[in-house]
Amino acid sequence: MTQVQIKSVQCLSPTGLHQMAYKEWGASNNPKTLICVHGLSRVSDDFDVLAQELARDYRVICPDVVGRGRSGHLLDPQYYQIPQYVSDMVTLIARLGVNELHWLGTSLGGVIGMALASLPANPIRRLILNDIGPEMDAAALARIGEYVGKDVRFATFDEAWNYVRAISLSFGQHSDPQWRKLAADVMHQDADGQWVFSYDPGIAVPFKATTVHSVQADTQRLWAAYDAIRCPTLVIRGAESDLLSNQTVQAMSQRGPKAQIVELPGVGHAPTFLHADQIAVAKIFLLA
Repeated sequence: MTQVQIKSVQCLSPTGLHQMAYKEWGASNNPKTLICVHGLSRVSDDFDVLAQELARDYRVICPDVVGRGRSGHLLDPQYYQIPQYVSDMVTLIARLGVNELHWLGTSLGGVIGMALASLPANPIRRLILNDIGPEMDAAALARIGEYVGKDVRFATFDEAWNYVRAISLSFGQHSDPQWRKLAADVMHQDADGQWVFSYDPGIAVPFKATTVHSVQADTQRLWAAYDAIRCPTLVIRGAESDLLSNQTVQAMSQRGPKAQIVELPGVGHAPTFLHADQIAVAKIFLLA
């Protein structure tokens, strides 16, 4: 297995300091850097299989977005929003000491990537958006909102991984060992021996505070950000995705960076990159 190190960087929010943990795969002196950022309630470990495959070519950096996994929590949950996440990633990039990089973002990680890639003098040279775009289906957002932040507890890991599988069926077909990893990555035992999610329930606070008007305003801001992106961009869409529509994907291919589009059959929101064919799609684009 390729060597992996777990590191952290100190970041700043309006209410104080926090640690953001990240996994670093491959040679730390490799000038070719790939940052992979997970979805709303997921973690850096999601990219273990992809990172092992790409670590021969890249220094692969997989952060736990603040409030998730090994990272610290924010004192005020209202700041679990894109500006804070972008700020933290800029701090991480400064720590890495790189002037350019490639970015792969799943769902939330893709939104962070779009926001960062839209800024003048940004370091992103190639961008992969995994089942995410500037416009998101309201019903899908409501589906995600139904389980994010809920205080669910399980007496056994078998109960836990079956729950994770039940709420994540849109990830597509996976073996039982793969489902167990997907659950183990985001759950841990608390002091009472109960299995709970490894994220701050506060991440759901701004998510649940959204309104029709705020979603419309966010969509306008995200399209403006997308239109400002200048680097080669690939959009990977799960063919059965309820979050990213065909209409949005087609618009993304015609405006802004005029993204390449790859649709993966038998997958919804969002592809996990635990399968060789999904990894190959990313690898071909990144190493082109």
